[in-house]
Amino acid sequence: MASTVIEVKKNPNENNSSVLRRFSRRIQESGIIRKVKGNRYNIRKESKLKVKKSALKRLARRKEIEHLKKLGKMITK
Repeated sequence: MASTVIEVKKNPNENNSSVLRRFSRRIQESGIIRKVKGNRYNIRKESKLKVKKSALKRLARRKEIEHLKKLGKMITK
């Protein structure tokens, strides 16, 4: 990620709160906060092998449940 330098210089007749307000506005306009928050919860995609294995486990479990239902060992809701 490329770093962005945001610089705000205080004018001689300006108070601290207005400098801070100007700085905050510049930060928001640059979009830095949005990028950081977007990357904060970034989740990697699962590998194809892992997706296939979980799908096979689901199918096997469904098949087992159907078998138990046919035998009357599992109560359906």
